[in-house]
Amino acid sequence: SQANGDANDQLERELLELKLRQNPGLRLQTPAEVRHAAALGWRLDVNRASADDWLRLPGITPTQVDLLLRLQRGGVQLSGLDDLERLLELPRSQATAWEPLLLFRWYGDGAPLHASPRPVDLNRAPSAALECELPQLNAVRRARLLRERQRAPFSDLADLQQRLQLPPALVEELIGKVRFGQGPAGPQLPRSA
Repeated sequence: SQANGDANDQLERELLELKLRQNPGLRLQTPAEVRHAAALGWRLDVNRASADDWLRLPGITPTQVDLLLRLQRGGVQLSGLDDLERLLELPRSQATAWEPLLLFRWYGDGAPLHASPRPVDLNRAPSAALECELPQLNAVRRARLLRERQRAPFSDLADLQQRLQLPPALVEELIGKVRFGQGPAGPQLPRSA
């Protein structure tokens, strides 16, 4: 039975290799195909991947790819599977399925810091909470954040980076520490009965 399984794996790997040769942009459909592609030497460099590279992963959405590329253009790098999982709000099973293909190479100086357990909602947190929970945002950046979110809530880290003109290193520090709830900050009105 083990020999049968090994023979089937080998056959599936050879079939996938042939498909990939015929169509280098082939989108992988299952975790097994991801493992086979990794066994063939295929890798996705998370901090340098193109849209086509990302779109090969099973289950990734165009919206997720857009967020990754906007952050990449802004100079933001991801340091590991946890960063990717938190950023894209992936189920652990999906992140784990992609893991065999993912390379987390760091370009440039400095290693990232890891996230705090409770992300701060940047669209709703009061100024005092921002100051306490996110000391990396100085008073000028906090004031700009408060003004900008009154105009429109932030949609994601790339939107925050662009609107506040934040340096990549600061955005990297915020991965997993912040979230983006819907709607503007403000008082909660009582519900009518």
